[in-house]
Amino acid sequence: MQSEVERTASPLQPGSLDQAISTFIRSLIAADYSARTIKATLSDLRQFAGYLDRRGIDRVADVTRAEVSGFASALSEPGACDSRPLPPGGALHVSGAERIRVKGCARSTVARKLSVIRSFLRFCEDSGLVDSSPAAGVRSPKMPRHLPQVLTPEQTVALLESIGGPKPLELRDRALFELIYSSGLRCQEVLDLKMRDVHIESSEVRVKGKGRKVRLVPVGEAALDALDRYLSEGRTRLIGAGESEHVFLSRSGRPLSSSDVWRRLARYLAPAGAPAGTTPHTLRHSFATHLLEGGADLRVIQELLGHSSLRTTQVYTHVSAAHLRRAYRKAHPRA
Repeated sequence: MQSEVERTASPLQPGSLDQAISTFIRSLIAADYSARTIKATLSDLRQFAGYLDRRGIDRVADVTRAEVSGFASALSEPGACDSRPLPPGGALHVSGAERIRVKGCARSTVARKLSVIRSFLRFCEDSGLVDSSPAAGVRSPKMPRHLPQVLTPEQTVALLESIGGPKPLELRDRALFELIYSSGLRCQEVLDLKMRDVHIESSEVRVKGKGRKVRLVPVGEAALDALDRYLSEGRTRLIGAGESEHVFLSRSGRPLSSSDVWRRLARYLAPAGAPAGTTPHTLRHSFATHLLEGGADLRVIQELLGHSSLRTTQVYTHVSAAHLRRAYRKAHPRA
């Protein structure tokens, strides 16, 4: 990723949009953002640059609020969310031959892309390339509120205890999903864990979350037992000639991908009687909901989840209320 940005930075003119994008991407690399985040950010900014190019704009100083609003509107039009391959060399400039086509973007995708554009233009403002960010005041589309799917405590126990066996992959899966539920980790957070991040003695793990924010999260006894057994009996048989830093490894000794985790969880759902559509994030949602229903303070849950805003955590109050209403309707004779 870094070499791609370096290849495009040298021939660009100061103040050009492409150079600003290159510099912004390098700042993310220097700040230790994940390769996945950098790749997605670069893709979004290329799309924005292509939109501006078709309007004859190639300098950051010439970008106005109207262009940012126009880009947001264009994302919903047919052809906004599928692109042809970029030309060799990884140039940031997107010509007419690479224009975005096929279907329009979902509102969640528009909101994410606008968030990237805002961050980029704030960076340009801080760098003195613009007096003020032209993205200020441009609103993201209103998102429909969907309550997250959660498992009951009984369903969660049944699912986790159905994952058993002495084989390395079974030991790994049990430790992996016990840890996600015990500590409320995001899928990528658990995959990014290194051996130095796991502290069995103090019953906690060091997690690097969104925005590269680091937090210490407690780990429950059941997850500690599963993790300890995996590390001593399973992981040592998976390392082989592979790398030795990441906690959770594939059959070949390499770090797992998120698709691996989703696929492995899916195989355990039916035997455990778990609802279809249960994902690793369902375990994170269940962690938060069960804590709230057990009397935990909302701000404590916010810290454990790594949410930057309490508003994000408050969705679990709605989930808990919905759970209580369902229990009431099921149990009350005149509900």
